[in-house]
Amino acid sequence: MNIGTWLFTKLKGRQIGTDAAGNIYYEEKRQRPGSLRNRRWVAYAGVVEASVVPPEWHAWLHYTTDAPLPDTGRKAWQKPHLANATGTPASYRPPGHDYEGGHRARATGDYEAWTPS
Repeated sequence: MNIGTWLFTKLKGRQIGTDAAGNIYYEEKRQRPGSLRNRRWVAYAGVVEASVVPPEWHAWLHYTTDAPLPDTGRKAWQKPHLANATGTPASYRPPGHDYEGGHRARATGDYEAWTPS
């Protein structure tokens, strides 16, 4: 958080809650004249990356819900929220990717190359 956002948060923000990653969510204390709704924002605990915001807080930040969705209502089949790993060492690399050795299995013969007629 830069100094301007920190100062605005201290003067005009009201803490609404936090998530499991340590991000803190704020809303304006008073509605601005002429605006339809209060501003909402997040102070990230680590790297500023929008994909670390879990779905329950994303819905609140984008005014889909008036209150954050409860985190306790998860089903057994639901996985915990993970940030987008694209471009990091944790990203998916299929067999044959250069970082995975660069060798893939040979084609099985079910592919026919297209030739123009």
